[in-house]
Amino acid sequence: MPAIDLARLRKQAARLADFFFLPDEFMKHLREILDFYVNYTLRKKENISPGSNLKTYRTPPAVLTHIENEIKTIAEENPHFALELADMLWDEGALETRLLAAFLLGRIPPQEERLLPRITAWTQQIRDPNVRSALLTTSLSRMRKETPNQFLILVREYLHPERSRTWSNGLQALLPMIGEANDSNLPIILDIIEPIVEEAPSTLQNDISDLIVALYRASSNETTFMLKHVLSKTENPMTVVTLRRISVNFPPTLQSELKDLLRPQQAVIPQKPVEEINDFVEEPVKIVKEKKPRKKKETPASKDVKTVTRKKTTKKVKDG
Repeated sequence: MPAIDLARLRKQAARLADFFFLPDEFMKHLREILDFYVNYTLRKKENISPGSNLKTYRTPPAVLTHIENEIKTIAEENPHFALELADMLWDEGALETRLLAAFLLGRIPPQEERLLPRITAWTQQIRDPNVRSALLTTSLSRMRKETPNQFLILVREYLHPERSRTWSNGLQALLPMIGEANDSNLPIILDIIEPIVEEAPSTLQNDISDLIVALYRASSNETTFMLKHVLSKTENPMTVVTLRRISVNFPPTLQSELKDLLRPQQAVIPQKPVEEINDFVEEPVKIVKEKKPRKKKETPASKDVKTVTRKKTTKKVKDG
């Protein structure tokens, strides 16, 4: 890669801006600039951005910055053409062109009806963390500053309890606003994120950590109160686990405020009641009924006479 001659780069960027209203010509000259400043010492055979599936020119960031400075005003004054050019840049599919597409969306007025559908569709398509971050921050910059209520409605949609897949989008989008937020917006932001902090999914621990640090810088008292409230009332064991894990990133004063609530609690094992041991063995007592003597049957006298008579008659028959 040749050493960057800033004077020459400014001329190239200004020349490129002349083709703003001719998207095909703009793309042609953009490719020439990106190729001219390729860093071949970093360019690999696949030309894929690390952690991404996008091809890349591995152009120094200064090149894109100069191009953005030249097209910024034109894009703000001509949002229709800016949106058309952004679509072509996105379809080009390179890391640098998609970053420029995200930049152009940030120059379009928030009242433009096609802005949010573009951001929503593109964030669902992209895997590259740099482009995704640009879409959630740079592309929403005018909405965040000019129509904060509309921006917060969008963030609430991202952080809806039933849409956990978009929670990361909402947390990333909020970060720039926290630094810019006035006192009236901070309570709203704290109210929006409290359920997410309580849910505390481990997959979002880095996003939650960045958010808490930014909130603490903006308002230490309100942030501390919110975290104590969450920790004291939650029934979700992951809340304490995740917050304890990321607390190493918190400012020391916040760590001190939360240490008692984040301390691991020993599990209380319920003990079974001790049964009383009876030393006396009770054996069942058998009740033996006393047998009464059997009474002899008395033979009536009339019966005995008949028996004797019968016996005598029988004997006479035998003798005859």
